[in-house]
Amino acid sequence: MSAEIPLRNVSRGSAMESLLNADRDALASTMRRLAILGGDAIMEVYRRDGLVVREKHDSSPVTEADEAADKLIAAGLRAGFPDLPLVTEEQSATHDLSVGTFLIVDPLDGTREFVQRRGDFTVNIALVEDGSPTLGAVFAPAKRRLFMTLPEGGAIEETGDLDADRPGDMRPIRVAEPDNAALRVVASKSHRDQATDDYIARYEVADLVSAGSSLKFCLVATGEADFYPRLGPTMEWDTAAGHAVLAAAGGHVVRKETHEPLAYGKPSFRNPFFLAHSPGVILAAE
Repeated sequence: MSAEIPLRNVSRGSAMESLLNADRDALASTMRRLAILGGDAIMEVYRRDGLVVREKHDSSPVTEADEAADKLIAAGLRAGFPDLPLVTEEQSATHDLSVGTFLIVDPLDGTREFVQRRGDFTVNIALVEDGSPTLGAVFAPAKRRLFMTLPEGGAIEETGDLDADRPGDMRPIRVAEPDNAALRVVASKSHRDQATDDYIARYEVADLVSAGSSLKFCLVATGEADFYPRLGPTMEWDTAAGHAVLAAAGGHVVRKETHEPLAYGKPSFRNPFFLAHSPGVILAAE
């Protein structure tokens, strides 16, 4: 494993206890490095002509880029952290999860955006502890935006050249204080439907934008949006890293029906409908 990249130049909150601090630092550094390397592998395929798209058993698309990034990231995490169970989207059929702490990866979130040559796709890597995502890295390689939790709390966005072995410019990110009379809402670009539009219509919305992949969580985390409602199917690997970043930036992700925190480690890895928001958003009663 490459030398650990120091990520302590931004202030953070209290330490988390499930892993030793040294292990958390090493894991955060490894997540960052593998997210960038995975993103670079994706971009190599993205720039080629003649992209081949296959259909998986669930009818979702998969490409060479998904598989290349999955192989690279999984190998790096298993080499560095062999004692942590690992779940990845492209290997999900082999998983029989019965533990509360595990790594979870979506090597290419937003394959439809990737295939259509839109930039809203991401690499997602997260640590789940006792049902909650606590560390996460979300890298949008076409946009050159990297969002990360820090080992002892807080979240950052890193911009610049984004070298896997050398950190670039980092800035702390934090959710915004919303105006419930003029909410900024972000919704799915590829999966938005009438039910989502009807739900959004229950709020006073000043700005409604569409975005793909886990970028929607990150737009709330940076204060560029206030609210991301998801009334469609998602899996835990789709959401864990973005959820971790948003939570570290002061936001919440809750089940739509009960407004209870969205939990992880479900037998099917399938999420219920959820609402991702900054704390000041007044959620509509069910």
